[in-house]
Amino acid sequence: MATPILVWVPTFTLFGILIVLGVIEWGSLPIPSWLRFGVGIPLIVAGNVIVWSEVAQFGIAQTGGAKGTLRTSGMYRYSRNPQYAADIAMIIGWIVLCASSGAALVGFAGIAVLITAPFAEEPWLEEQYGSPFENYRAKVRRFL
Repeated sequence: MATPILVWVPTFTLFGILIVLGVIEWGSLPIPSWLRFGVGIPLIVAGNVIVWSEVAQFGIAQTGGAKGTLRTSGMYRYSRNPQYAADIAMIIGWIVLCASSGAALVGFAGIAVLITAPFAEEPWLEEQYGSPFENYRAKVRRFL
């Protein structure tokens, strides 16, 4: 029960801070509007589609780290961490869209955490799922 809370509370807190900073400092970076809206919005939309479709497949508890089955289908055929990759896309999209220096600073720190998180999770996955996870890891890239 605690694991989903430890995952979801920091995730929603990070995105909440990014939204607030982005709105407060909207347009403080010199990013052209065509780039802001042409790249930022598609990254945010694509990231949300991937994250929430995988949450729907996994369920809230397993998405948050509860033990379940090893998932290798859907977006997991292409990436061992599609939700992290999608979260990174959403953060980059928001940074570009809002063009906020504060959101960029916090966002890049969040991206660093998302990039390193799989290194902490993979020993647990190997322990839980053994050779099926090892075989999966050998075939599928960490991100893209």
